Amino acid sequence: MAERETWATRTGFILAAVGSAVGLGNIWRFPFVTGEGGGAAFLLVYLLFILVVGFPAILVEFVVGRHTERNPVGALIELGGGAWKFIGAIFIMTGFAILSYYSVVAGWFIRYFVEGFRDSYASQLAGYEDIAAEAGEPSAAIMFGELSTGLDAFFFHTLFMALTIGIVALGIRRGIELAVKVMVPAIILLLVGMAVWAFTLPESGAGYSYYLSPDFAVIADNWVELLPAAAGQAFFTLSLGMGVMITYASYLGEDRNLSKDGATIIGFDTGIAFLTGLVVFPIFFSAGIQEPGDGGAGAIFVSMTEAFATVPGGHILGVLFFGTVAIAALSSAISLLEVVTAYVIDEKGVERWKAALGMGGVIYLLGVPVTYDLIFLDMLDGLVEGILLVFGATMLMILVGWIAPKFAVQELEKGIGDLGGLGTAWIWAVRVPLLLVLVVTLVLGVLGYYEFLTGTDPDQLYGWLQDQGYL
Repeated sequence: MAERETWATRTGFILAAVGSAVGLGNIWRFPFVTGEGGGAAFLLVYLLFILVVGFPAILVEFVVGRHTERNPVGALIELGGGAWKFIGAIFIMTGFAILSYYSVVAGWFIRYFVEGFRDSYASQLAGYEDIAAEAGEPSAAIMFGELSTGLDAFFFHTLFMALTIGIVALGIRRGIELAVKVMVPAIILLLVGMAVWAFTLPESGAGYSYYLSPDFAVIADNWVELLPAAAGQAFFTLSLGMGVMITYASYLGEDRNLSKDGATIIGFDTGIAFLTGLVVFPIFFSAGIQEPGDGGAGAIFVSMTEAFATVPGGHILGVLFFGTVAIAALSSAISLLEVVTAYVIDEKGVERWKAALGMGGVIYLLGVPVTYDLIFLDMLDGLVEGILLVFGATMLMILVGWIAPKFAVQELEKGIGDLGGLGTAWIWAVRVPLLLVLVVTLVLGVLGYYEFLTGTDPDQLYGWLQDQGYL
């Protein structure tokens, strides 16, 4: 078997991990789940999850990956024995599921980016006014409905997956590391520029108030919904529970300070998510959009297109925004494909380009139904966010916290030195509060997903099947 690849530089690893975290989870998913959760109420719960759950959990994935130098399946077998291969397989399945619909959503951003060069967003929405009036919906919603499914969505899904497969096939240093060194700084610079511009908008103050002033009554009344949503978002945006950080850490040397790297990655990721809110919510309120959470997965497209058609300079800003998200999506997608590619390379001895092409092709096919109807996106996203991410993380915390804690502390000390009582405190944080939060979140997530599967509304699976005449 060929010698296993490694990162050329610490900066390459940090940017790759940040690039994985700073993708659609931050710029597509974060605004609409924040809107659904009541703005600042969700933000507060989310930030608490990042602090209490995110940092200890990312260290767990780091020590597992670096110690074993394997993909999630191989890593869990080495640490826990043969039975743990099934838990490792869940990480692989999670990466499969996420990237399958992630690619379709990323394709939407590329399409909206391209549309910005064809004509202004205001002019394009004007073309949907008659249909919108007849349907009783906003023009931006009609536009999104047309672009989000069908042959156009299929084409851009194909294009995005081809780009992702190409980068991963080139390897760690020539592909992933080289790409993220360009993409991640570009994302940060573009978002900072847009946040400064958003500050000048007439209703930016109302947007900041919605985003930054939490109503504790909202948290108290909606904690059952907020808890799993915030946990799912925290894990999604930090690429936890899907094997990415295990895989990326497996290419690390023993001299790296994992605690410092983890804090850096979380700091960048959380900062960029927060920065995205400073861009999006002032734009929403300046465009007269008072309910940012309406519209689910399409909310960011509908709301932002309406906003870019209304606010001064919206055409140029729209092109920059959708282009930025497309770049961010690519930086995350390559990390997801790397997880399943590393599994095939490590466990089956397949050449990298064959593994990337084969696994990428299967993921691409799994995403095709999402281009037909968005119910399949809701079905996959609900399964991933509410169950798979949290279940995988829960089992990993049990393995490291209760079954093999000694190796974890020893591995964390490499590159740091003797941790003393801090190592013990970290293990107990994993064992009790972190595990307890994950178990409660998992139960709530399962109940929420069951409601989606059995609900009779057209946006729930059973109701959709009835509406389509299948039942």
